[in-house]
Amino acid sequence: MAQITEFLGTGRRKTATARVRVSAGTGKVTVNGRTFEGYFTLEQHRGAVLAPFVATGTTGKFDVRVNVEGGGPAGQAGAVRHGISRALLEADTTFRPLLKKEGYLTRDPRMRERKKYGQPGARKRFQFSKR
Repeated sequence: MAQITEFLGTGRRKTATARVRVSAGTGKVTVNGRTFEGYFTLEQHRGAVLAPFVATGTTGKFDVRVNVEGGGPAGQAGAVRHGISRALLEADTTFRPLLKKEGYLTRDPRMRERKKYGQPGARKRFQFSKR
């Protein structure tokens, strides 16, 4: 039987969806065919994406290829983190308590609230004049 070399994980956050492939390697991360630093320009987004590797102590041991779509930079970073966590769990089940403790396996349910008719936004109301 062949050894599995690639582990898959799907991550979601807000309206972003990330399809993640994790394989043994040197720590190279590619997002939508671009370099990691070129895609996630903010340090906090890069930190969020690499957080599962820091939590499990596997920094620099896996190569990551990501296809991410939808949402903005923050949502996409959260989706990639979720996907990487799920892929690492597939690679080694002993990571589960570490990832669970940090909350990386939980899908963040917070979504944008929809705009309602008769008002300018989700909660805001048009100005009311009594007289």
